[in-house]
Amino acid sequence: MTILVTGGAGYIGSHAVRQLLARGEKVVVVDNLFRGHKESLPPEVDFYEVDLIEQPRLEEIIKKHAISAVIHFAALAYVGESVGNPYWYYTNNTAGTLSLLKAMEACDLKKIVFSSTCATYGEPDDLPILETTHQEPINPYGWSKLFVERFLMDKLAEDSDFSFTALRYFNVAGCSLSGEVGEDHQPETHLIPLVLQTAMGQRESIKVFGTDYPTPDGSCIRDYVHVEDLCRAHLLALDTMKQGEGRFYNLGIGKGYSVKEVIDSARRVTGREIPVILDERRPGDPPALYCNADKIKNELGWVPEIKELDDIIASAWSWFQAHPEGYDAK
Repeated sequence: MTILVTGGAGYIGSHAVRQLLARGEKVVVVDNLFRGHKESLPPEVDFYEVDLIEQPRLEEIIKKHAISAVIHFAALAYVGESVGNPYWYYTNNTAGTLSLLKAMEACDLKKIVFSSTCATYGEPDDLPILETTHQEPINPYGWSKLFVERFLMDKLAEDSDFSFTALRYFNVAGCSLSGEVGEDHQPETHLIPLVLQTAMGQRESIKVFGTDYPTPDGSCIRDYVHVEDLCRAHLLALDTMKQGEGRFYNLGIGKGYSVKEVIDSARRVTGREIPVILDERRPGDPPALYCNADKIKNELGWVPEIKELDDIIASAWSWFQAHPEGYDAK
């Protein structure tokens, strides 16, 4: 097969590209490089610097390479940024995806794996979160993804040959075990990279936002899934899609770790002191978010292979040590 990977130069996309190549697929990547890194892509990938809103260009690429299916990662993904600039998020994430789907329709391309998010659930009343949990996002990022989920269902109702799988990520973490690709965000807002940058002396301290949550140690709890496991789920979804079928799956390990547990784990892995500043809660941070991932395990046979927090952080630590300046390191 020839797979089109949108956002393939990003953190998750670049890992998925490597897995696709490793099993012999042909890969075409489109990425506007706003936050992606062309350096993360191997030379055998056909790469196009294209924005998803450029529908005619997408159609040209799909036809030229006889694309078999799409794995759609491309998106803006900062919650706080989405609150400050919702128009940007709806334009990029929602309208951009609709442009991609329109290009697919024009080319009679019927299969897509969509990167959704646990942010579509908002602040759920009950844990762990199931795929049937009520979805009520609390920020434009979550809404921009939920709108796409709803459109995919409408598209399926209109076209019985269409098929999709939407994967609702929890907190993606870690880096390639081979060391080929890693995590390099600008700006960096993810907890584990921030903690490791502090361990490396690139930051003076790490802030813990809120110590009075109703959790065992008072800090927020999140479900961390290793990026390699997450990408394997995309390949399984691609392999098992059936004509006229739409599916939704949670992607997490089904267990939560607190902010303080993440910091303690990083101290063990790095053997370094990590100064902490205790701060006030951030508005909109739910006390705990973790999923029940039994559905994808039972239906697709997906089981995370890297489940221990120390192992997830160790893979990231190896990348950060080798690439202290990220992909910009000369």
